[in-house]
Amino acid sequence: MRIFVLSGQSNMAGRGGVRHGRWDGVVPPECAPDPHVLRLSAGLQWVAAMEPLHADIDTTKVCGVGPGMAFARAVLPRLQDKLPPGSGGFEVGLGLVPCAVGGTAIREWARGTRLYEQMVRRARAAAEHGEVEAVLWYQGESDTESGAAAEAYRGNVERLIADVREDLGMPQLPFIQVALASGDKRNIDKVRNAQFSVNLPNVVTVDAIGLALKEDNLHLTTESQVKLGEMLAEAYITNFLTANC
Repeated sequence: MRIFVLSGQSNMAGRGGVRHGRWDGVVPPECAPDPHVLRLSAGLQWVAAMEPLHADIDTTKVCGVGPGMAFARAVLPRLQDKLPPGSGGFEVGLGLVPCAVGGTAIREWARGTRLYEQMVRRARAAAEHGEVEAVLWYQGESDTESGAAAEAYRGNVERLIADVREDLGMPQLPFIQVALASGDKRNIDKVRNAQFSVNLPNVVTVDAIGLALKEDNLHLTTESQVKLGEMLAEAYITNFLTANC
C-alpha cells in the first residue's frame, strides 16, 4: 500500500462545506469513496476512506471536505499505470493517514509535543502495511498572528521535516507543503516567504494563493479543496512518483 500522511491545521483537516458549525454533507465526485483508498482511523485501524477524513482526529472542531480525497483519487490511476509488466491484475492500494488539527501553530508540532508524537506514531503504524510515500503539510495560518512566530517559521518547519525524517528512518522522505492562501495580513507574507525558502532536499511547495476562500476569509471552499488536492497530486506525480516507482 502507498501511504500518505496528511498533517497541519484546519485547511488540511478540511472545512469545506462547513457553515454555522455544521457540515453540509456535499461530497464532490472527485472526493467520492474508492475501494482502493483507505484511511487510518484514530484507533489505528484501516477503514474505507470517506469525507470528512479528519472527523475522528480533529475532534474539537467540525470537519468537512479537505484536499486528501481529491489527492488520492487523482494519484491512484497513476499508481496503477506504474505497475510493472506481469503484475497479473494486482491493484495498488492507497492509504491516507490524517493527522491535522485546526488552530495549531508550528510550535505545537515540535518533536516531543502531543501532536508531533501522535503523527509519528500513526505514520509508524501505517508503515507496517506499506511504504510511506510523502507527507502533505498545510499549516502556518496560526503563525501569521505573531511577528516573532512568522520570523521563526522557516527554522521551525525545517526542523520539523528533519525530525520526522529521522524518527521514521526515512532521510529522503518527500514533503509537499502548501504555501498559505490566508492568514493575518500583517505577517502572511513573512510565513509564505519562509515556506518558499525552505532549503531541504525533496521538499516541494504548492501555492494555494488565489484559491477561493469561504466567508471567513480563512478556510478554503469545497471547490478550492478539490483543486488543491489535484495540485498536490500533480506535485507528487511530477516530482516523486517516477523515482518511487
